[in-house]
Amino acid sequence: MRKSYEIVGRRIVESHSPNAPIEVFYSPDEGEKRRLVEEFKVDEHTLTSALDPDELARLEFEPNHIAVIFKRPRNYSGKEQLLFRVSSVGMFLFKDQLIMVLPEEAPLFDSKQFNRIDTLKEVLLKAIHRAILHFLEHLKIINQICDELERKINLAMENRHLINLFTLEKSLVYYLNAIHTNGVLMEKIRNAAAKIGLSAEELEFLDDMMIENSQCLKQADIYSNILASLMDARASIVSNNLNVLIKILNIITIGIMVPTFVVSAFSMNVKLPLNEGGDLAFWLIIVLAAVSVAGFYLFFKRKKW
Repeated sequence: MRKSYEIVGRRIVESHSPNAPIEVFYSPDEGEKRRLVEEFKVDEHTLTSALDPDELARLEFEPNHIAVIFKRPRNYSGKEQLLFRVSSVGMFLFKDQLIMVLPEEAPLFDSKQFNRIDTLKEVLLKAIHRAILHFLEHLKIINQICDELERKINLAMENRHLINLFTLEKSLVYYLNAIHTNGVLMEKIRNAAAKIGLSAEELEFLDDMMIENSQCLKQADIYSNILASLMDARASIVSNNLNVLIKILNIITIGIMVPTFVVSAFSMNVKLPLNEGGDLAFWLIIVLAAVSVAGFYLFFKRKKW
């Protein structure tokens, strides 16, 4: 699917012009890929890399354009079972046109950051900045989910919540790698600023982006380390909760067996004391059963079981 945009009043708005300065291709089909390769001279390998979620962020200079591939979080779906994934975005900056290629449809220019746009280079930089903010938003969500899972694990006796934590830990590994490669990409853009033609204001904005990305990387690293270091402790909590449940069930079982034994002993079809004790025999047996339960309780309490 293809959408066109243009800059009007320093804002990005959708356009129906065939020569729009910004073109976005969502999951391009074979015909659109052929057009990008043949008409715009986009390298076929680079185009394939832009649709590959495992591709690293990078910067390449072609004869008639600049190719940039950066990482962004994928829109979360409940079907992923708390697995947060990343995807690649390809941007091809020409002299008077910017082409973006995404593997799936996603909101791009919905942020207020795109309200003050003057050049296509600003669109490129702010698209990367939007990805950094998107990572930060997802990290906050992951942290909130971890806190909620920790509260559930304190009372849990099954592995479901632990598996969710393992999934979140795996997500953080993906995010760490993606944020790191974005940082490397921005360093390359900073070093090639003169060749790309960035203005002083754009360079200042790029420096701010690099600081924010570094903070984002540090935050993701902290969350990942905390989650990994406490995973064994959380597994022990689940195991301990199960042991406590088994202990309680054993106490209940033994507590029921003791009075049952007393009553069963006096119900045997042999000559025993109190078998012919009249009306008081029943109550005496009940008292003996109660005394056995009390004795059992005091024994366990003394042993601190």
